[in-house]
Amino acid sequence: MLNKRYTAPGFITRLGVLIVDIVLSALSFVMAYFLLHSVGVTGLFPLLSFSFLIVIAVRVFSFLWFRTYAVLIRYTGISDLISVLSVVAGGSFLLMGLSIVLKIFGVNIPLALLAIDFFLLSFFMAAFRIAMPGFYSLLFEKQGDKINVLLIGAGQLAAITRKVIQEDKSSNFNIVACIDDNPDITNKSIDGIKIYKPEDISEVIEEEDIQKAIFAIQNITNKRKNEIVDICLNQDVKVLQVPIQSNWTDEDFKMDQLKEIEFEDLLERNAIELSTDNISNYVKDKVVLVTGGAGSIGSELVRQLIPFTPKQIVIVDQAETPLVNVGLEIREEYSYNNAVPVIADIVDFSRMDYIFGEYKPEIVIHAAAYKHVPIMESFPREAISVNILGTKNISELAGIHSVKKFVMVSTDKAVRPTNVMGASKRIAEMFVQSLNAHNETQYITTRFGNVLGSNGSVIPRFRKQIKKGGPITVTHPDITRYFMTIPEAAQLVLEAGSMGEGGEIYLFDMGQPVKILDVAEKLIKLSGLQPYEDIDIKFTGLRPGEKLYEELLNDTELSKATHHPKITIANIEKSNFDIISKSIVELLTELDRVDNNHHIVFLMKQIVPDYKSKNSEFEKIDAAKKPSIKVS
Repeated sequence: MLNKRYTAPGFITRLGVLIVDIVLSALSFVMAYFLLHSVGVTGLFPLLSFSFLIVIAVRVFSFLWFRTYAVLIRYTGISDLISVLSVVAGGSFLLMGLSIVLKIFGVNIPLALLAIDFFLLSFFMAAFRIAMPGFYSLLFEKQGDKINVLLIGAGQLAAITRKVIQEDKSSNFNIVACIDDNPDITNKSIDGIKIYKPEDISEVIEEEDIQKAIFAIQNITNKRKNEIVDICLNQDVKVLQVPIQSNWTDEDFKMDQLKEIEFEDLLERNAIELSTDNISNYVKDKVVLVTGGAGSIGSELVRQLIPFTPKQIVIVDQAETPLVNVGLEIREEYSYNNAVPVIADIVDFSRMDYIFGEYKPEIVIHAAAYKHVPIMESFPREAISVNILGTKNISELAGIHSVKKFVMVSTDKAVRPTNVMGASKRIAEMFVQSLNAHNETQYITTRFGNVLGSNGSVIPRFRKQIKKGGPITVTHPDITRYFMTIPEAAQLVLEAGSMGEGGEIYLFDMGQPVKILDVAEKLIKLSGLQPYEDIDIKFTGLRPGEKLYEELLNDTELSKATHHPKITIANIEKSNFDIISKSIVELLTELDRVDNNHHIVFLMKQIVPDYKSKNSEFEKIDAAKKPSIKVS
């Protein structure tokens, strides 16, 4: 009974390739003889002589020695062809050396014959290997329904993508066209695939019946990317993208890493160039305390800190499960063992005082806050307690414990606030900024807009509504917001913290405002569905405290530039420490004494004169210019 090794498909395939190579060797020698001597059939007899056997023996020896047969013939690439041709050339040189020696013994193998044999055999063996993938696909692979694919890009990344798709025999992707904006290669072909200009994309999609498009290009502007995605979505073409190279598994790209393009991918702007030396000097070997460290922004700040090798990261949060999860992630995925999760409430001064004394932080990043506008409009006492009292506690403790830098994460809703949440953050800003002149701690505030993917963000909510079959709920058809990705926001917080000298309110470049209705429609299309047909969109009206347009306060009249193009400094008059402290104490005292939301909101409006309520029950306070309900 034959050993299983010799009946395995792989062994049979390799044996078959070796036999074909030997037959091609004999054929090329015969043809070389005919070409050189131009003889008839009767001239074949000399080929059976000793010289023919020598040539075949050398070829067989070289094939066996260099294992030219031990390849996956259906996946032949350029490197395989070069290897085969090198073996053929080596064998020919060996034969030429032997021919000189054998001539002494009367065996004549003309050098011209060997030269012709080399070129013929090289051609035959290369042609065999090039043709085999097509034959293999035709004979052995299942010919299911193919999906016509448009490749966006025709450079190196596109070439890698083509190869991966073609070699993955489980894939039913059929690349039929490419688009690229390089005029040197447009209207040409690569591997039989024509390259079109970007302007032709609509016609190509229609003519080639494109069902999917793959972004295989990374040097593309956000504007151009959005334009192409919009064209594809409007023609019912699903859009995928190749991940950035740093995310490839095992330093190699595989088919299962292709992912559907998401709204966050379309928002991405040019990569932020961080002053890594400044941040490293600011963070390296220091103890950093992050409040709200289990939240979306806080946890990302923790991740962004790790590469700068802080001595220790103290992660403070009152949410138990998220805190545990962040701690596990930092240890298991980032191999960082100096993170300390601490459960605490920033409103509890004595507890936070103990934590400051225990861990002795040199840098504090304050990201803890209540931030949801409608819910805080209903519960202003909680907004004041966490956003104002909590910030007051942490910022004062930073001074008491000689913290080097205190960085507060604020919001664009603090600009001319129309709601309790925004007003509470503005009051916190005013207090933090005023503290800078009263101790050695450098107090810095960072202010930016909505962060995609953060807890309570509109994007996750829309996705859940789409998953349920709709409808998507939008408050108003004209409502717009500024958006930033979580990593971008965290990076800029670190950058601002490293450059700040104290007392600044830094504003982040949020790009162009985005209509929420456009976001909803695009998310539906990205899910392969049609707005208003598959998923309806309903308008529910502005929520309490909500306004149509947010402001960033980053125009040239009200801000000044820094060395970083995405960060400016708000040109805002600093609050007097004694006055703002007294006002906050009065507000907090009333918080303890009365259960009257209108009265405490009235007091907030005294501290922030440009706080004008919108779509809220507190609008009557603005109209009356006095407490609308009698205080008990």
